[in-house]
Amino acid sequence: MTIDVLVEININKKDKTFSYNVPETMINEIYLGKRVLVPFGKQTLEGFILGIHDKQDTDLKDIIKVIDKDSILNKELLELGKRISEDSVTNLVSVYQSMLPKGYKASIKNTVKEKTVLYVKLNNINNVKEYLTKTKSKNQIEVLNKLLINDLPLRDLNTSSVNTLVEKGLVTKYSKEEYRLNNESVDKVVTKLNTDQENAYNKIINSDKDVILLNGVTGSGKTEIYMSLIDKVLSEGKEAIVLVPEISLTPQIIQRFRSHFKEEIAVLHSALSDGERYDEYRKIIRKEVKIVIGARSAIFAPFTNIGIIIIDEEHSNTYKQDHNPRYNAIEVAFLRGKTYNAKVVLGSATPTIESYARAKKGYYELVELKTRANNAVLPLVNIIDMTKEIRKGNKMFSKELLLSIEDRLNKQEQILLLINKRGYSNYLMCEFCGSVRKCPNCDITLTYHKTSDMNRCHYCGYAENNTKICSDCKKDSLRQMGYGTEKVEEELIKLFPNIRTLRMDIDTTTKKGSHEEIIKSFMNHEADALIGTQMIAKGLDFPLVTLVGVINADTILNLPDFRSCERTYDLLSQVSGRAGRSSLPGKVIIQTYNPDNYSIKLSKTHNYEEFYNEEIKIRKKLYYPPYSFIALIKIGGKDFKETINESNKIGDYLRNKVEKEIVLGPSVGSVSRINNIYYFEIIIKYRDKQKIIDLLNEIKSLTENNRKIKVEFDINPNSL
Repeated sequence: MTIDVLVEININKKDKTFSYNVPETMINEIYLGKRVLVPFGKQTLEGFILGIHDKQDTDLKDIIKVIDKDSILNKELLELGKRISEDSVTNLVSVYQSMLPKGYKASIKNTVKEKTVLYVKLNNINNVKEYLTKTKSKNQIEVLNKLLINDLPLRDLNTSSVNTLVEKGLVTKYSKEEYRLNNESVDKVVTKLNTDQENAYNKIINSDKDVILLNGVTGSGKTEIYMSLIDKVLSEGKEAIVLVPEISLTPQIIQRFRSHFKEEIAVLHSALSDGERYDEYRKIIRKEVKIVIGARSAIFAPFTNIGIIIIDEEHSNTYKQDHNPRYNAIEVAFLRGKTYNAKVVLGSATPTIESYARAKKGYYELVELKTRANNAVLPLVNIIDMTKEIRKGNKMFSKELLLSIEDRLNKQEQILLLINKRGYSNYLMCEFCGSVRKCPNCDITLTYHKTSDMNRCHYCGYAENNTKICSDCKKDSLRQMGYGTEKVEEELIKLFPNIRTLRMDIDTTTKKGSHEEIIKSFMNHEADALIGTQMIAKGLDFPLVTLVGVINADTILNLPDFRSCERTYDLLSQVSGRAGRSSLPGKVIIQTYNPDNYSIKLSKTHNYEEFYNEEIKIRKKLYYPPYSFIALIKIGGKDFKETINESNKIGDYLRNKVEKEIVLGPSVGSVSRINNIYYFEIIIKYRDKQKIIDLLNEIKSLTENNRKIKVEFDINPNSL
């Protein structure tokens, strides 16, 4: 027998399988999708079995070892990987790698193993009962009485007593695998739908459409509908995948799902340790669970009988991976749903313009929830013009926001403050010569972080000690401009010395379990205010939050991107939805320098339909999605001149190959240099998707042997 093995030699080269002989002793272990250890020149590599042949070839080398007991990539996932590889114009091996947790990735450095624990069990119950009538050792009696109920880990027992009992032949030690993720037991809670939720549920299950868009205002109870839909799927013996956009959302939603479904859940997201993800993945392979909850990569859960895929907050850009392979989990969900004839439910209070357009056209089933559950009312939203506030001397907090914070503190209610910039200040500028402190490796300003007293680049990770000396004019005149979450927290404490604060951003959530700790602490009212970036804007449910303040609503609006208004509306609507979710009325204060912008004005009325009507007119006029698809080609290289020359060649090649499609560029990207690599971008607006995919794969083949430049492809990118 010979097999074709896909190994990761160089992620930028063509996918190529290599053939090996299988020794007779290993033939019964060979299945598609398993990993094997193979000799490759002077190296030993891991790879995936993609082909099996009955012939024997004496000229081929033998494989060294079959690594997996079971196929970790089943036939469906193998075919899915090939489709994603073609559609995202990327290498197949990188797609397969992205499907797996680290413990399964094809790498000789793989060190993740099963966690085994020493357990103790009784040998003969009758002998034990007889011994209990004779012994006077309290410790031995205690150990045996515990073991009469159940086998126990050695760590929970008196070790010296266990050793004595082993010598007497009464108990035995044995190794048992133990999963690393601590799943706390929770009380069972039965979900009951209200009338609006029941109507939405019935419309979904009776729909003949493959994709359902559940457009429900914040707090309308979409999660309860998700759980009822999964109940139905489980009753049919099928499986369910639930995707959430932010790791910060997983603790709350997992708690709710565990209270309903108990032990039938596996969790997959990047905040877990390598060992925990390895264990959770094996639970799925072993058919020990029927529900997977997680972030983007959970869409690849190795289920074989999927009944439903639910994507919560479907508008979130986190479902699209921003590095190779640049797959979109929503599009992968459509492919898997089609394979298993399973419904895909997209849930959001602010769906993407593309999704809502498809629903309005009838391609998706549109199901709407227009009121909050439990008679809760949507919060009152006030928009504050900060140009007027600055004239009054109010730079960071408007007078109304300060009075509202004081009022909530007096009432012992809670506050959320959103500032979509981490760090202490946005940049450092010289007051004397006007120069801005930039990263030496990237064309981007450095951000000051007060907790570490460092200036950091948020692109390449460069960091330097803080200084006030301008590198251009050498004067002591560098000053911090703008503000981020750190500074907002500091100023808030100055104004309200007794306030208890928590901060949630990338800097405070690097430690394992930090998201959960912050959310739990705030839920237990151990803090009065939670200051954070957009990770606090979606999905979180805090009954005591009655005030939401948006410090600067223009952060995204000012970006040169055709989706900037949509993302601004999404963010403001989502964070507004965190206020007044219980019986207490909510209030939202949005501070902005652009109060007349339609995305900000319409967020006040919670009227998504009106926003959609405004936005769709602009999209049509400028031929942006949903009226076209977009492909982004990014060309990078260390030599500026050579990179622009190669970029021009690619642009000319494209224009010669297409007639009706629009090709823009090459032009300098949003950041022209990152980590000393110069970048140029070419944008294609098109209608014929397959034609462009084929053309981009041609360009990939033509450029992949050029070591001086790197060409990346992004189909329907998150931003331009």
